[in-house]
Amino acid sequence: MAAAGAARAARRARRGFDIFVADVPWTVSSKELKEYFAQFGAVQRCQLPFDKDTGFHKRYCWIKFSSPEDVQNTLQKDSHILEGSKLSVKLQQSRRFNQQKEDNE
Repeated sequence: MAAAGAARAARRARRGFDIFVADVPWTVSSKELKEYFAQFGAVQRCQLPFDKDTGFHKRYCWIKFSSPEDVQNTLQKDSHILEGSKLSVKLQQSRRFNQQKEDNE
């Protein structure tokens, strides 16, 4: 029961993030991600979830910036390359927004 509560809290916390990053190389740490994205603006938080069974991160993360301008700076760059791998960087949208969008179509 406590695990379900923790999972809900983690989902609520992610709603506050600005961008979603996929295809993160296995060798990259949360610190390295923060340092990379700091070139676009002040990074408040980086959440890089780990798999409890393998101990490896799940190859995606969420980034929270200090201002909307920092987010736009990040999204304006055509491609993000970190340790030779191209990252997939997208604006984080809430599930509610996506659900409403699908309902309207």
